[in-house]
Amino acid sequence: MNPESEHIEITITSRFENIELVQVIAEHICECAGLDDDGSHWVGMAVREGVANAIKHGNRLDTRKRVFTTFDVKNSNLAIHIRDEGDGFDPEQVADPLSPINIMKTSGRGIFYMKTFMDEVDFSFPDGRGTELVMRKNLAGRNGADATD
Repeated sequence: MNPESEHIEITITSRFENIELVQVIAEHICECAGLDDDGSHWVGMAVREGVANAIKHGNRLDTRKRVFTTFDVKNSNLAIHIRDEGDGFDPEQVADPLSPINIMKTSGRGIFYMKTFMDEVDFSFPDGRGTELVMRKNLAGRNGADATD
């Protein structure tokens, strides 16, 4: 793999068993592009959360629906697109996981984690159907400590 420029696409069915495959690909791309093990792990975790949300909340576990993921590396910048075939959602309506009433809940932290581990996290709703998550990470000179600061 050429770490300066790479484009990889993967399409999976909405099964939780497929999440690890996409995570492993994300971590491999990061390692090949020069990100250290810790940094690669945290990007992989962000991807894992994004794909899990697409399967569970977007496609509502409908195995006839797919999750489309693309990875683009260009000049040490990684862009990850994760798109589902669901009905979309309003990101402003997602509960704050750090709020005292939510702090003890066992779920609801996926978007928070993605925003913590990545440099940019954006949502769009192409064609009024489904959700497209775009996450970006600068891979140059980064290490695992940056992900958790």
